[in-house]
Amino acid sequence: MRRGALSAFQRWQFRDGRPGLSARILGHLLGIAFAAGIGPNQAATIQVRGRKTGREISFPIVVVAYEGDRYLVGMLGDKTNWVRNARADNRAVLVRRKHESVSLEEFHGKRAAILRRYLELAPGARPFFPIDYRAPLGDFERIVDEYPVFRVAPAS
Repeated sequence: MRRGALSAFQRWQFRDGRPGLSARILGHLLGIAFAAGIGPNQAATIQVRGRKTGREISFPIVVVAYEGDRYLVGMLGDKTNWVRNARADNRAVLVRRKHESVSLEEFHGKRAAILRRYLELAPGARPFFPIDYRAPLGDFERIVDEYPVFRVAPAS
C-alpha cells in the first residue's frame, strides 16, 4: 500500500475522532503484543480506569523519553479516550513485560519538543498531525494546544 493510501486508511480507521472496528481490533492486538514486550522499545500498553464504567481499559501507546522523563501524547487530541480517563483519574498502569503503577500529570512545559520526538518514535501517529515530523520546532509550537501531553511519574 502506498504511503498516502496508508495514511488515508489510518485516518479512516479513526473517523469522527473515535476508533472504528478495524482500529479497535488492531489496537487490541497491538496492546497484547506491546504488553508482552513485543515491538519497539518505546511501545507499551496503558491501563486506565474508565471514567463512566469504572472498568479497566487498555490502549497501545508510545512512551516518549525526553530529558530524563517519560511522556505520553494523545494522538487524537482531547478526543482520545485514555486522555479523558487520565484527566478524570490520574492513576494508570504501564505494561511492558511488567506492570508499573504510575501517575499521569498533564504537562505544559516543552511540549513542542516532546511532540516532535513523539512523531519520530511513532510513525503510525503521523497521519493525525498537520505537520511533518521533521518540521522546525516553531511549527510544533503552533499545534501544542491540540495534543495533550502527560508526564509519567511514579504512583503516589
